[in-house]
Amino acid sequence: MSDWIFDLETYPNVFTIAFEHADAPLRIGFEVSCYRDDTTALLDFLHYLHARFARMVGFNNVGFDYPILHQLIKMGKGDAPTLYAKAQAIIDTQEFNRFEHLIKPSDYFLPQIDLYKINHFDNKARATSLKALEFNMRADSIEDLPFPVGTMLTREQVEVLKRYNAHDVAMTKAFYHHCKEAIAFREELTRKYPARDFMNFNDTKIGKEYFQLELEKAGVPLYDYGPKGRTPRQTKREVIHLRDAILPWIKFEHPELNRVLDWFKQQSITETKGVFKDITAKVDDFTFVFGLGGIHGSTENEIVESDEKHVILDLDVTSYYPNLAIKNGFYPEHLGHTFVAIYDRLFEQRKKYNKKSAESAMLKLALNGVYGDSGNPFSVFFDQLFTMRITLNGQLLLCMLAEQLMKVPGLRIIQVNTDGITVHVPRDQECGWQAYCKWWMNATKMNLEDVTYRRMCVADVNSYLAVREDGGVKRKGRYEWDIGWHQDASALVVPKVAEKVLVEGAPIRQTIENWPDLYDFMLRIKVPRSGYLQWGDARVQNTTRYIVTRGGESKPLTKWLPPTKTKPDKWRSFSVEAGRLVTVCNNIKDIESPVDIDYSYYIEAVEKLVMGLK
Repeated sequence: MSDWIFDLETYPNVFTIAFEHADAPLRIGFEVSCYRDDTTALLDFLHYLHARFARMVGFNNVGFDYPILHQLIKMGKGDAPTLYAKAQAIIDTQEFNRFEHLIKPSDYFLPQIDLYKINHFDNKARATSLKALEFNMRADSIEDLPFPVGTMLTREQVEVLKRYNAHDVAMTKAFYHHCKEAIAFREELTRKYPARDFMNFNDTKIGKEYFQLELEKAGVPLYDYGPKGRTPRQTKREVIHLRDAILPWIKFEHPELNRVLDWFKQQSITETKGVFKDITAKVDDFTFVFGLGGIHGSTENEIVESDEKHVILDLDVTSYYPNLAIKNGFYPEHLGHTFVAIYDRLFEQRKKYNKKSAESAMLKLALNGVYGDSGNPFSVFFDQLFTMRITLNGQLLLCMLAEQLMKVPGLRIIQVNTDGITVHVPRDQECGWQAYCKWWMNATKMNLEDVTYRRMCVADVNSYLAVREDGGVKRKGRYEWDIGWHQDASALVVPKVAEKVLVEGAPIRQTIENWPDLYDFMLRIKVPRSGYLQWGDARVQNTTRYIVTRGGESKPLTKWLPPTKTKPDKWRSFSVEAGRLVTVCNNIKDIESPVDIDYSYYIEAVEKLVMGLK
């Protein structure tokens, strides 16, 4: 089996499609336009791939590219205007009916692998374009769509479009190789569990689907079937009394925590969104903040260290949310006690596998994916009382642990987060904190794991560095630089240098000025297609890579957005990096070497991460 990367472009009078072999420098492209018609050659090539059991790999191909190609295959002839109309119809239905144009996998002419879906970029919170990936992959050239959508292209413009099409395929191929491990994982799961095709599932969906398989094997019905197809079985509630969600044996000694507990017990809700907002409890100068996603609280703008007399301990609950359900018998009502039995079996089953194995990875996904889906109105796990039982008790039980730990002489809480507590405690109080941890574990039937940190540099609960005893570093928020594909990799020199300053004592200016990787200084800006970017007097592409520089070709960068309803005749301008000049470097070959970097910009950014810490 071989994989072929592909991408297509559509304009009113032009359709182009480009292919490249995933593991060899084999490239081929086709055009259907008013200038030429490669339909027969394209269909012959697709039959060639079909005969060799090839797969097609794309970026958002399941939702966009393949339905258009499928239309061409069905027509059996080239018609650029019809294919363009199909593309626009898909775009127009994204907001209100994004499933309308999807093709059933059983109807695919060739199997499809969608890197967009595998990486869960179809989730609004993780939405990521191929251009953003080109920036994060540090491509030599970042290219945006060369002509406005809807343009009638000339013969010369078609050639430009075909080069752009081939470039996008090359970038998709580069990302494909970053995803090889994820693809292999899905191949292995599909072989082992043929009742599901996992190939285009994101991680969360893999976990949920596996859990559903186990429920079905146990005889638990998940769907009702009728004239309109299947609908998921769910438990819908007109009102949820939070006292019904809270474990009856939870209690506190401190009046602030009892105040919050009593407040929760008095609440009745009809929806979960926005229920917990600004619910706080202050105990011994530490503020606990309760939220729908979990509890949090933190010291701020502080460096805390382990030394001869004190140690930093991070206490995390093992698989907290799954074990809350398992140990307390929580389950979506329509799924019954079998849900808890399966949850428990999967948790114990995972312990038997090597953590690097596909089985362990899949079981971890199954354990962690169910809670979030209990609030999804389209899921078979939907029961918002189950959601509230997990999130409420999770927060209150951690408060029970924190309240007792505060009794240890000299102990100070640094942070509380969703599934754990970090404390600074005298070394001679080991028996004290361990005793309270054992008490809590006996009461909850859950397990605490502890990790020792040498140092913590805490800006706030969302942004901190924690250095483990073995030298490893945990990074969060503004200090992160080893980031996910869906995150913005702009100016990574800033968190990287900040870490060296805070962990190794490196000097800021000298470290910045001698930093060897030019890509770490680069930033990305994107404006919607309705607007544009202007560099000096010239317009540049809507997704643009740049470096903050001085002298030479440095110019101001401005973002322009269309008029608003209140001011219909006035375009709005916004300075990018106000007061600074930049050099655009969408193509790395276009910038002069050496680059006259404006080091003061990056130094100031590092100082913001470093200087405020006590």
